[in-house]
Amino acid sequence: MQRLIRELMLSHFDAPELAGLEDCASLAVEPGRLALTTDSFVVDPVEFPGGDIGRLAVFGSVNDLAVGGARARYLTFAVILEEGLSMALLERLVASAAAAAREAGVSIVAGDTKVVPRGAVDKIFINTSAVGWIPPGRSLSIAQARAGDVVLLSGDPGRHGAAIVAARQDLRLDAAIASDCGDLTPLCAAILEAEPQTRCMRDATRGGVATVLNEIAEASRLSIRMDEPALSLDPAVQGLCELLGLDPLYLACEGRLVAVVPAARAPAVLEAMRATPIGAGARQIGVVGTEVAGRVSMRTALGGERIVDMLAGEPLPRIC
Repeated sequence: MQRLIRELMLSHFDAPELAGLEDCASLAVEPGRLALTTDSFVVDPVEFPGGDIGRLAVFGSVNDLAVGGARARYLTFAVILEEGLSMALLERLVASAAAAAREAGVSIVAGDTKVVPRGAVDKIFINTSAVGWIPPGRSLSIAQARAGDVVLLSGDPGRHGAAIVAARQDLRLDAAIASDCGDLTPLCAAILEAEPQTRCMRDATRGGVATVLNEIAEASRLSIRMDEPALSLDPAVQGLCELLGLDPLYLACEGRLVAVVPAARAPAVLEAMRATPIGAGARQIGVVGTEVAGRVSMRTALGGERIVDMLAGEPLPRIC
């Protein structure tokens, strides 16, 4: 275990706070409110088009802080390994996580490694916790949407979930689907610079865009109406969903966010979003109203309207 930590982990994670291998990290404190999140990652397969569990674990926690208006500074990284796991695979995943941390500008300052008997876990499970700071005066909440606000989506939905199911089932599609796994920090910063009074942002992970919109509508006691043509689904994702009977609105995203902003500022925010690589496909997908509190609906391409409920059940387990 000592060799594994020193020769593998420390060779990729080089933060000075970690190098001493103390029982705790001593961190500098910044002005503002502390932001903290934690998550566990059990995705299957552990490597997939567009990412892997190491990259996903880093960006998953970093993005949770970013949509809350914070910038992640420190990250913990704990792994549970299955006995017999290939060292070559483990090194690829650790190297990927380290590269993602450098990309996001976050330091991995603490961690843990456990090995359990074969079959107790499936290859590798990862837990990460991210710490950052929210600047004074900044406040974002899903309860802050107002009637007349507009709903923005940073790109096409469902890509991560579609990539995972295609890789898991070894589907040989004409057009490959790559996960949208990425760092949302620059996009969130651009949104808040364009409109400091942004009501809320939320990354559309488990449960997808539909579940996020239901959470916002319920917390704000308002309604949201989407416009189906504005979603601009990726043809490969749409084709896979039609083949398997899935709804892309409920598939996980790992590099997409939903933002609610005042209508007057929407054009400026969209311009700022589209100026970032990860937000190039941003568009307005809906409006906030007062029809039925907590209800999300969608105007279909044929001109009808349907209710978009909260996700019930888990159609794709182990998606992140």
